This record gives sequence, C-alpha cells and structure tokens, in this order.
Amino acid sequence: MPTIGDLTELLEVLAPTRLAADWDNVGLLVGDPSWPADRVMTCLTITPRTVREALEKNVDLIVTHHPLPFRPLQSLTTATTPGRLLLHLITGRIGIYSAHTAFDSAPAGINQHLAIGLGLQQIEPLVPAGQGDEADVGSGRKGSLGEEFPLRDMAERVKTFLEVDRLQVVGDDDLSVSRVAIACGSGGSFLAAAVAAQCDCLVTGETNLHTCLEAEAQGLGLILAGHFASEHFAMLSLAEYLSEQVPNMEVWPSQTECDPLRVI
Repeated sequence: MPTIGDLTELLEVLAPTRLAADWDNVGLLVGDPSWPADRVMTCLTITPRTVREALEKNVDLIVTHHPLPFRPLQSLTTATTPGRLLLHLITGRIGIYSAHTAFDSAPAGINQHLAIGLGLQQIEPLVPAGQGDEADVGSGRKGSLGEEFPLRDMAERVKTFLEVDRLQVVGDDDLSVSRVAIACGSGGSFLAAAVAAQCDCLVTGETNLHTCLEAEAQGLGLILAGHFASEHFAMLSLAEYLSEQVPNMEVWPSQTECDPLRVI
C-alpha cells in the first residue's frame, strides 16, 4: 500500500524541492508520511471547490501546484479562508503536497511541457540555474520554432494547445516570430530575460500593464493565456504520471476545478 511518504519521494525526484524559489513554500505541507495514499487528487489551487471534492471522494493526499499554506500563519481558525480550508483537510486526514516553483523549473516541469507542447526546438532554460549534468534546470524556457510565423499564428498555436477560446496579445499580428520564451503563471518578470535571449515573443499567463507597455516598446510579442490555463494542463499530465508510477493507487485531476475568471 503506497504511503504519503512514498509519494513525497517520487515527487522529490520529479521536481526536487531545492529548485524552488527562496520565497516559496514547497514539499509536504500537511500530513504524516506514514498515512496511506490510496486516493490522490491533483489540482492547481486548493479552494473551497477542490476541498469539497477531496472530502466527498475520500482523498488521502492533494498534490497541488500552489501551496497552502503559502505564507506563515499566526493562527489556524475558521476566521480566514486558508485557515478554514486547512482545518477541513486536517479534520478529514487529507495531506497536502506542493512542488510549485520547483515543478516550474524542473527538467520535466510545467515550462518544459509547455515549450514542447508549443512545438519549440532546442529548448533551454530561459534563466539557467544549473551546470553540467543539470544544464536543463532553470526558470522558464526558450527555444526555436524552426521557421518564422506571424504572431497571430503563434497565438492560435497557444490557444490550441491550452484549449482556450481567448487570450490577450501585445504586438502586431504580423510580427515575425521564430524564437519564443516561455514562463508559466505570472511571468512578466521574465521579459528582460526574453529580450536578452533575443526572443521574438514571450508566452506567459498574466502580467501587468507596465510590462505590456515595455514589451511593446521593445518590439517583443507578448501572449497572455491566463494564469490558470498556462499551468492547469500540467495537473492533468501530473496525475497521469503518478498513476503510471504507482499502478495500485487511484489518481485523478480535480474534476471541479475551474478558472475563476469569466469573460462576459
């Protein structure tokens, strides 16, 4: 029978916690490594919706991308949303594991999967963090399309892979794109790295107005797919990976999780 400890070891191999940003909170955040892990659910974020699903389906461990707790808590009560959700999960004896930025930067992490899914070649970290045998470790990704495409076609490729109907774009539709930078989630801080790497376009989830204006000034295309869409796809593939690694364990991506943003 697999345990939470077994899953922790497996996830540590996939996305070593030492790769996480200094400000992050990763690893086993709630639970006892000796607890059984027969039923595991992956999700992007722990919310009232995903907690309700976990309780209803008798989940043993939630593997979430975004940590809970993220920041230190001075108290654990129902007065706050994090406290309330944590109390529900602890009472239900449900563990929480998060790899977050370690999974973003890992050789087989979210940014790598996104780069492959968008058809990039010669993929490398946008901000390398390793050398030698770990040359494929680092934040973001960059790569070549192998030929030039107009920005509008690149945007359509992003929409197709992430299965989204709409996204936001900065730059002329006919802007020529051959080198692409990738930064899942809120990746506007990687704009300077994308420019330095001589990329024509940065694909990310979301950023602020000033970053959009700077991208426009630099002549760099910017494709904003939405924070949720740019990461959620990887929770599905993560569930498949865990299921393959531990065949006698039931694993599924949350069936109720959805993007909180709507377009009206």
